[in-house]
Amino acid sequence: MSKINALENIVSVTWLNNHLQDENILVFDATISKVVGDISALSNSKIPGSQFFDIKKKFSIANSSFPNTIPSAEQFEKNVQALGVNNDSIIVIYDDHGIYSSARAWWLFKTFGFNNVAVLDGGLPEWKAKDFSLEDKATNHSHKKGNFKAIYKPNNVVYFESLEAISKDDNYKIIDARSSDRFNCIVAEPRVGLRSGIIPSSSNLPFNKVLDENKLKPKKELQTVFKNLAKKDQHLVFSCGSGITASVLALAATVAGYNNSVYDGSWTEYGSLTIA
Repeated sequence: MSKINALENIVSVTWLNNHLQDENILVFDATISKVVGDISALSNSKIPGSQFFDIKKKFSIANSSFPNTIPSAEQFEKNVQALGVNNDSIIVIYDDHGIYSSARAWWLFKTFGFNNVAVLDGGLPEWKAKDFSLEDKATNHSHKKGNFKAIYKPNNVVYFESLEAISKDDNYKIIDARSSDRFNCIVAEPRVGLRSGIIPSSSNLPFNKVLDENKLKPKKELQTVFKNLAKKDQHLVFSCGSGITASVLALAATVAGYNNSVYDGSWTEYGSLTIA
């Protein structure tokens, strides 16, 4: 088996199929159900050898007031080591939707100092479209405890306490990944009891605008998308409902060459802690 030394932020299903047996590669299924969408989209099969990356139970704070809250470095390190991640591992992450929660897992790895991680472009739908091999989702794979050490990267994350200053600072641009109807308060928020609204000075870029069906748009197209919203030297801050689709925009912006962060609490936190 060969060994890979470096990885881009996005890889094709053909690339993964060709490297699936490489000795230092690990594949994670980071699927979660969409807040808005059809649960029937979830698959009963998975990419052979892949392990479940449990965003909800293992890689979020369990007792947080808000969903999908970023875990501590200690929690992340412990649970990633249990999946067999070493400092020299190569990680590819996918989900059942195409590119959705896989981007959140990618962002978590980046935020805790692991760089050789990529999202599978098109996810499981694209893998199936190429008719590559599958196995039952219930199949378990275990690995020896890894030696990965987490190093928290604070510039990747924005917290509620910083938002007021950021919203008034021209060096930053806040971009909201929710649908235009949610952003413009035309439809109610899907979470019961959460008010509609927007973060002051934010602009809207629904996360599906950086996708072409299930796949990420090419780099040049992404650069055009962000050029229409922000200056190249602005630091982009992404928000959404609860930090999932904001991470899709973070992936796209990284590919396009923009410095960026994710507001971890996103609208669920902001809408709960502020008054309209």
